Amino acid sequence: MMLIVLTLIAWAIGVKFSRALEGGIKLAIALTGISDVINLLTGEYSTALQAFVKSTGINLSITDLGWAPLATITWGSPYTLFFLALLVIVNLIMLALKLTDTLDVDIFDVWHMSFTGLMAIFFGANLLTATLLVIFIGVMKIFNSDLMKPTFNDLLDNWDNPMTTTHLNYMMNPVIMVFNKLFDVLFPWLDKFDFDAAKLNEKIGFWGSRFAIGCYLGVFIGLMSRQSVKEIFTLMFVAGACLELFSIIGSWFIASVEPLSQGVTDLANKRLHGRVLNIGLDWPFIAGRAEVWAAANVLAPIMLLESLVLPGNRILPLGGIIAMGVTPALLVVTRGRLIRMIVIGAIELPIFLWAGTLSAPFVTKMAKQVGAFPKNLGGHQEIAESTKEGPLEQFLGYLLGKGQGGDMKMLIGFFVALAAYLLLFLWYRRQMLKRNQQYADEGHHVNDSVKLRKTNAEEAAKGDA
Repeated sequence: MMLIVLTLIAWAIGVKFSRALEGGIKLAIALTGISDVINLLTGEYSTALQAFVKSTGINLSITDLGWAPLATITWGSPYTLFFLALLVIVNLIMLALKLTDTLDVDIFDVWHMSFTGLMAIFFGANLLTATLLVIFIGVMKIFNSDLMKPTFNDLLDNWDNPMTTTHLNYMMNPVIMVFNKLFDVLFPWLDKFDFDAAKLNEKIGFWGSRFAIGCYLGVFIGLMSRQSVKEIFTLMFVAGACLELFSIIGSWFIASVEPLSQGVTDLANKRLHGRVLNIGLDWPFIAGRAEVWAAANVLAPIMLLESLVLPGNRILPLGGIIAMGVTPALLVVTRGRLIRMIVIGAIELPIFLWAGTLSAPFVTKMAKQVGAFPKNLGGHQEIAESTKEGPLEQFLGYLLGKGQGGDMKMLIGFFVALAAYLLLFLWYRRQMLKRNQQYADEGHHVNDSVKLRKTNAEEAAKGDA
């Protein structure tokens, strides 16, 4: 069904049919692949996790399947396409009114906002209010992409690039900025001890890879659940293989919507008469920065330990333990200071674990509705992700749903939380504008890249003529 829908939508906005069909087929392949990997992981770990709970008394009964299965589940809902259409229209209106310079072509990751809207509906919200929440978050993240653009230029050492991102993981920036400012006041001297992330990654090498971290988890769970030596080795290699495969198959999902993204870009360029824009991409264009991976490697064991003792947490980090929903935002706010990234990351990880626990009933029920619930898991078990992007937005969706479902305290809580969310973002915006002015004062004029790209585009147009 998603093959047909994605193909027809891309074709309808002007993508060549063969390219549109290619994207649809890639999506179908990705859905098939991720389903098989989930079944492999849950099949091997189901018994061990039940034994883990029984032998330790720690109720970490929610299976962490990582982001790719959640994307599969969310894209299985027709509402995701509805939210996508609205968000594209809103982005084009913002561009036309010159409220933003960012064209969001990260079509695939609309599932992050859709997840929030669907979660709100699950807990009791109606479609109208859930849609308004999705649009609100979509507008905020586009504003955020404009604020971050000079920092991306600085981190990439390239002031002529058009790249920015509208990825939802960067909506944790305001919270991180609070801790970053506290760090300035309380521990500025720690910056003197910062170390080279590239060298750390080189020293860790294979032992910090996804495969190795999967093996550590397998050994840990196997020992804690009192499995045999043979079973421990099986858990090791299955976890290692699945963490690697989650990443590989995740890239297939992204590739599958490239034709649609290109179609949206071409359509916007036609309507906006050649205006030069920043292009909102998925976050990995910044993945060349070694700090992202060094911090993720250090935070993985920290998150595992926190999950064991954190009150209210019921999710054991597994598929999401490589904290890609956490570290990119840390990189932007701290500007790559690794000690800050690790300390602040360790402080904010509980927010992700609590959000994963909170969303588990919704994820589980929706997976069953769209036929994506792992066959090897018992019907009483739940699924979620430990580092799902947008934990604050998940709390907003939960409060809105419960409030509209009849709980007046939750409804009041939603409006208070929404006001706090907005005020914190406005404070963060002021800090980022100060930073951007700093870049300009240092000689990095943030508009120079736009002027240069516009000049190049005009010269190319003359050459074509």
